[in-house]
Amino acid sequence: MQRRRFLAITLGAVAGAGIEFHCASVLAAINSKNSDVPMLMLNNGRKVPMVGLGTYSLKGKICIESVYNALKNGYRLIDTAHAYGNEQEVGAAVRKAVADGIAAREEITVVTKLYPNQYGNPVQAIEEGLAKLDIGWCDIMLLHHPGSNDIEAYRAMEKYVDSGRIRALGLSCFYIEELTAFLSKVRIKPVLVQNEIHPYYQDRDVVQFIQKQGIAVQAWYPLGGRGHQKELFSDPVLTEIAVRHGKSVAQIMIKWNVQNGVIVIPGSSNPMHQAENMDIFDFELTPADMKAIGALERREKHDWY
Repeated sequence: MQRRRFLAITLGAVAGAGIEFHCASVLAAINSKNSDVPMLMLNNGRKVPMVGLGTYSLKGKICIESVYNALKNGYRLIDTAHAYGNEQEVGAAVRKAVADGIAAREEITVVTKLYPNQYGNPVQAIEEGLAKLDIGWCDIMLLHHPGSNDIEAYRAMEKYVDSGRIRALGLSCFYIEELTAFLSKVRIKPVLVQNEIHPYYQDRDVVQFIQKQGIAVQAWYPLGGRGHQKELFSDPVLTEIAVRHGKSVAQIMIKWNVQNGVIVIPGSSNPMHQAENMDIFDFELTPADMKAIGALERREKHDWY
């Protein structure tokens, strides 16, 4: 079982045999670096890795294999949701990784989400999610969007925290107005809010507001999202910074978020891409780099919520 160095980060600061052998060697080398993945301390006293795996587009056997390979190569944060239709597969991969001695269950953080069409019967929805995962408990359960009966759904989730079947709660696609109205109506403070964040949609005011509440920020679409990555990956500012550091543009975007104290969950079924996304802890972006990336803000949202 891999030993990991815990680096607390404060919220205010975050085809042939030869080819196969080469890939395995690269993954092993990168995996040795992944023992230094920084951990963010959440407001409930638990720590979560700053880089995890998103599973939005992963289905069936590919999902199981992708999540298992990610865990084998150092990932300890896996994000899923009812809407993704793959909670059962994510759970199967986690169980297999635990059974194979890759990691103890307590070392893996699994995040799932209830969708608004489930808020009307939250107990049934929660039980369904827990049953599909079948991993003993859910580490963090989120509301996927604001919606009718979201307060009632969250309060039902609070009772599962009391019983220990859910360890922590969070929100997704909540911004300043929604979050301000929400927080005063619930008993357990969310540990994180998951929103779209990338260099063309930085949403700095919202990120800073959330972090000032003592709540972590997690970025979905940290690489811009499907259909929008080509422009970001060829952006001249990001390209120049990447070349200078000997890294890929994807690594620069992930590192930028992490240095802003933001957790990232890029999705990929490609083991090499998964490894690349984690290989960002041997360099630092300079203040000038951070300023240059900050200047790329376009308020260009790549999804509707």
